[in-house]
Amino acid sequence: MSEDMDLTVRHGGDNVFADLGLPDPATHLLKAHLVSRLADVLRECKLTQVAAARVAGISQPDVSRILRGHFRDISVERLMRMLIRLGCEVDIAVRPEGNAARSTTISVGAPEIA
Repeated sequence: MSEDMDLTVRHGGDNVFADLGLPDPATHLLKAHLVSRLADVLRECKLTQVAAARVAGISQPDVSRILRGHFRDISVERLMRMLIRLGCEVDIAVRPEGNAARSTTISVGAPEIA
């Protein structure tokens, strides 16, 4: 081990992407949470990547790539749309920073069939 290696342990913040100095860390963290939920849904529903791709409207290689953490080029909207197609409802809370009491929630789910 080289003597000039810095082995200092530092406590990170709430966003590892910000800690790493990546651009747009808030969006990347949001995408990571959505992908984590996507993986949960596939596991809970016992869906293969092929079946999930068919339902979500993407290719199986794209599902694999996303689940392996390669989702930088995938939009938040596309991830939410995939979750909706897989039977999830997505809620978006809009509020002034630090004021949960003035929250407005927007719910998005699969369209109802008349």
